[in-house]
Amino acid sequence: MNGLLQAEAPPLVLASGSATRAALLRAAGLAFETAAPGVDEAAIKESARADGLDPAECALLLAELKARRISERQPGALVIGADQILVCGERWFDKPTDRAAAREQLRALAGQRHTLVTAILCLRGGVRVWQHVATPRLVMRALSDVAIDAYLDAVGEAVTRSVGAYQVEGLGIRLFSAIEGEHGAILGLPLLPLLGFLRQHGVLTD
Repeated sequence: MNGLLQAEAPPLVLASGSATRAALLRAAGLAFETAAPGVDEAAIKESARADGLDPAECALLLAELKARRISERQPGALVIGADQILVCGERWFDKPTDRAAAREQLRALAGQRHTLVTAILCLRGGVRVWQHVATPRLVMRALSDVAIDAYLDAVGEAVTRSVGAYQVEGLGIRLFSAIEGEHGAILGLPLLPLLGFLRQHGVLTD
């Protein structure tokens, strides 16, 4: 066993450079490698919207493109790809590029309900063997500009690391009045469905 009740084969690879996703898998006792796929997410999203894809279809497309890049290099591995799109009304949000963009996003989300469309899938030998889409819903409190600026001051550059400019696992939890959905899915990796699949696939033996 190379992990907690985990089969030695196939090896697991997370096709992501996200420290948060890796931390979720590590906390669950999984043995895995990480590999950053280097996908141009912004361009793919723009093209997907132009082609009429909805957020779930787009998130699955991005997750698959990430996983496929790594699966081509490691065909014997079970590769996990994931992507998340924040949707509020008709608007899709991306990770803010700087503090000004983060401030604008928080002002747009304040007092509103939004959805985190979170897609995950697994490829083995270039073949999609499983997929899942979770849709956690969050309600952000009404926030004054003073409160937003105080939050931005407190978290610093971290606001550029997540879609929506917040991290609910940290100070960002104080921005919300209601949250519905699995914690892992909110952080970008629906962990319970993934663990269920890994058991069915024989990767986990607990």
